[in-house]
Amino acid sequence: MPDKEISGVEVTRGSVLPEWIDVNNHMNVAYYVLAFDQAVDALWENFGITRDYINVSNSSTFAVESHITWQRELNVDEPYIITAQLLAYDDKRIHQFLRMYHAEQHFLAATAEWLNLHVDLDVRRVAKWPDAIRTQIATFADGQNNWGWPAEAGRRMGVPKPLYSAKSNH
Repeated sequence: MPDKEISGVEVTRGSVLPEWIDVNNHMNVAYYVLAFDQAVDALWENFGITRDYINVSNSSTFAVESHITWQRELNVDEPYIITAQLLAYDDKRIHQFLRMYHAEQHFLAATAEWLNLHVDLDVRRVAKWPDAIRTQIATFADGQNNWGWPAEAGRRMGVPKPLYSAKSNH
């Protein structure tokens, strides 16, 4: 029985592969990042940022920052769903939030906050979104029905009461 509803627009789903399992007998952190990266590619397809678009326009996106939170373990062969929510975009950037859920029990396993730049690959510089892509991004954002800001987005890492902090040793 699912313990909560799934938030966001589903962009991909899969199952935890045996080779993704680490010495702790659960999905290794690197494979969460891989699954989220594949979900970003699936999200891009909603906007028309496909392999054909990249080849024809010689434009793509580059990730410039990401933040992953791990909420609950996933184990071998467990099914997952990844959803997307746009947090912000402008003429050259897009900030999205991804959630990975157990596909059957609906618990939140992990989140990924991701910032990407649109890049002209000829000059390897940030470039404006083409109108058609920006229109698709806007349409996707308009369909979010004011979901609000996710609790995990924009969080900072830190130890609340550290025994040592490099910050205090300056």
